[in-house]
Amino acid sequence: MTDDATAGLDAVLHPPARLQIAAVLARVDEAEFARLRSITGVSDSVLSKHLAALAEAGHVSLRKAASGGRQRTWVSITRAGRNAFRRHMAAIEALISAATAYSRKTSGD
Repeated sequence: MTDDATAGLDAVLHPPARLQIAAVLARVDEAEFARLRSITGVSDSVLSKHLAALAEAGHVSLRKAASGGRQRTWVSITRAGRNAFRRHMAAIEALISAATAYSRKTSGD
């Protein structure tokens, strides 16, 4: 397997919860913090840390707004984040393809 197969992997996006967040945000305009917490199954503090890392990398933007008398956090993916997500997914697909080809080659299929 060559480094080309892993060139697009993004270390910021790679942790499972962050990958889930990016996958959700790639399909919507924005998502509310509680919805992302429900999808990822992590605590508020863990989700906050993941979102902070994604925001620091420029992958997401955070927006605070009052709703129902409470402060809510809304998250959206940035253009750079969407591009990083696409590259990351393409790199994962390349890894799967390379592993599948190697497996077939060594098993005689």
